[in-house]
Amino acid sequence: MPIPEDVTGEEIDGDVRQELQSLPKTLAEDVAKNLVMVARLIDEDPEGAYGYSRVALRLASRVAAVREAAGFAAYANQKYSEALAEFRAARRMTGTVELWPVMADCERGLGRPEKALDMAGAPEVHKLDKAGQVEMRLVAAGARRDMGQLDAAIVTLQSPELASNAVQPWTARLRYAYADALLAAGREGEAREWFAKAVEADRDGSTDASDRLAELDGVEFVDALDETGDETADETQAEAQSGTEGADESVRPSAEEDGDKD
Repeated sequence: MPIPEDVTGEEIDGDVRQELQSLPKTLAEDVAKNLVMVARLIDEDPEGAYGYSRVALRLASRVAAVREAAGFAAYANQKYSEALAEFRAARRMTGTVELWPVMADCERGLGRPEKALDMAGAPEVHKLDKAGQVEMRLVAAGARRDMGQLDAAIVTLQSPELASNAVQPWTARLRYAYADALLAAGREGEAREWFAKAVEADRDGSTDASDRLAELDGVEFVDALDETGDETADETQAEAQSGTEGADESVRPSAEEDGDKD
């Protein structure tokens, strides 16, 4: 796949660059460029990111960072079985538990929420950092919802991290998930409160909490282009009506035909 000229491969994280040092220099550069493209496209063009990840995988399948990138690209394309296999491979290579939450979420994607819950209670969770533990909590709550256990999902999300007034990278998503679960349970008033709190914490627009809050408040957003289109349509209709009124009576629709159009 083509690599844009502005991509040098130097953009990758230092730890990943160090992993690639085990490869011949030219090969390492090619792999690095493909990994840069995966990171660049994964949010806006998941299919494109997936394509570059497959190239990197063909070039360096024994590099843990490559397997991890391939896993996230597959995950972004809802290829959960493939993603899980890549994450497992990366974990075997590194021995770390960082991928445990996303692996559990792959189990959810494969229709196995019970397995995801088993993973949420595994010893590996205690080895996660705070961000990883919050992520695991989100996955566990999602698994509860998959199983129709709304009340249990709500309780799962209740935690010191949710109650804290401090804003962390995970705060907006945690508050959003809690608000969404409350709304699904019919607790609209509480849901509105937590969507508002999610908006306060969502500094980079990672959720649509503001839209959900506006929806609950009955606010409707009208696209300016749609308004222009409506005005043009109204003008066209008015002109058509004017032309009809000035036309000869022999071509004027009959009363019966008017009734049919109404």
